[in-house]
Amino acid sequence: MVSKDVILTIDLGTSGPKVSFFDRDLNLIASAFREVTLVFQGENGIEQRPSDWICSIQSALDEIYVSNPSIFSRVRAVNVTAQWSGTVAVSDSGEVLCNAILWMDARGAPDAARLTGGFPKIDGYGLFSILEWIRITGGGPTKSGKDSISHILYLKRSHPEIYHRTKVFLEPKDYLNFFLTGLARASFESITVHWLTDNRNIEDIHYSDRLIRKSGINREKLPELAATNSILGTVLPEIARKFRIPENTVVIAGTPDLHSAAVGSGAVGDFDPHLYIGTSSWLITHVPYKKTDLFHNMASIPSAVPGRYFLVNEQQTAGASLQFLKNRILFPEGALSGSSAPSDIYERMDQLAASVPPGADGLMFFPWLNGERSPFDARHLRGGFVNLSLRHEQKHLVRAVMEGVALNLRWLKHYAEKFCGRSFKRIRFIGGGAKSEVWAEILADVLRAEIEQMEDPLSANSRGVAALAWVALGERTLEDIGKLIHVRRVFSPREENSRIHDQAFESFVDYFARNESWFKRVNSGRSL
Repeated sequence: MVSKDVILTIDLGTSGPKVSFFDRDLNLIASAFREVTLVFQGENGIEQRPSDWICSIQSALDEIYVSNPSIFSRVRAVNVTAQWSGTVAVSDSGEVLCNAILWMDARGAPDAARLTGGFPKIDGYGLFSILEWIRITGGGPTKSGKDSISHILYLKRSHPEIYHRTKVFLEPKDYLNFFLTGLARASFESITVHWLTDNRNIEDIHYSDRLIRKSGINREKLPELAATNSILGTVLPEIARKFRIPENTVVIAGTPDLHSAAVGSGAVGDFDPHLYIGTSSWLITHVPYKKTDLFHNMASIPSAVPGRYFLVNEQQTAGASLQFLKNRILFPEGALSGSSAPSDIYERMDQLAASVPPGADGLMFFPWLNGERSPFDARHLRGGFVNLSLRHEQKHLVRAVMEGVALNLRWLKHYAEKFCGRSFKRIRFIGGGAKSEVWAEILADVLRAEIEQMEDPLSANSRGVAALAWVALGERTLEDIGKLIHVRRVFSPREENSRIHDQAFESFVDYFARNESWFKRVNSGRSL
């Protein structure tokens, strides 16, 4: 008899939350998305209102209920995935004390520098200080100050009244679980970028008293830890009524977006890579060991799969670069022309990009609009078009952005392959960018790899936590997941195009090498 139970997933991306319902075979039954705006605090501060998250989730659920009310009574469990490396300050009464500080926020850079400073220095870090962080956690506070530990220390330094009133600091995913259950918990993998847990034994992850003392953060303000992919509890009665789901619905511990995407791509085996293009981008694979590459800002850390590590890295602005081109250059809101972007704008941008030959007639784009994390932690970097001429048109701008993101990923791929000691010949492709066949073709040519465009790539995160929920409930195994997630189309590299991009890549890396110090000099006195 086929189970009619479903999993309710909440995927809180930077652009907003998506709620979805999946059956036991990971078929998407219903879904709705709501956009949430960013709140900018100077050039360094990037925030969101947690109240906007909650209202948007409820609104999306209300939309689905209108067309499919019967599905709500079939909910067996809720599982949450969310943007990672964010911070929500919660009071003793459960009140949110300030906007959530997001993963792009760099106001904690001075605090990260204090934690990891010292002599002698290596790549900007105090050698003995950073080696201690790496030995225990596998990583450490990044120089950019965009980790959760730096967010907390920024609040302690600049907003001591908020810090002292805070009962617990929670990741976005863990805040949503707190809203659902009343339990302030973090899972083993979500807590990682606090860089305060001992991750040396994947079966025994716990807080490091030594690193907590070193950080200056009060231990009691950190959440208790829950095991990876464990059942956290049940939804609060009032939430069950609002969401129209059964009161006995269980809540799984959930996982950050990088982790759920790895599972939702179907790439669940060791050294089985996937790449993601959404707001940001990454190239990730599970690995059977703990390892750190300090110089290129990547490491293997606890994954969403119990007892497993995975290689983590991130590039800051991938799909966000194309969105920037659309919103700020092609169709700026409030422009004198009064023009607005058509509803099919991304399809039309694909057509424009396809009409331009590889190399965009010499135009290059560097997608460092908010600095960079991997393969170099360089917060002072900024992006832009280079080699722009009078003969270039809108179509060249679009093509150059897509190629620039692909070249940035090739930069990352080189170091990720060195980390794993093997080449990535086939790579699964997910995220909003994976809807574009043109982008998939460009990636295949630039990366010189088979690009597997996954079916329904926008739902990879949601599908990942749905799969993990069924595993947590004991109704699916990890081996089932790879069989239930399908490839839509495979794109192969074309040698003629790859040779063109090989030359472009040499110029891309050379541009960084020649101009990194210039960006540091120009931006060193500015709030970044």
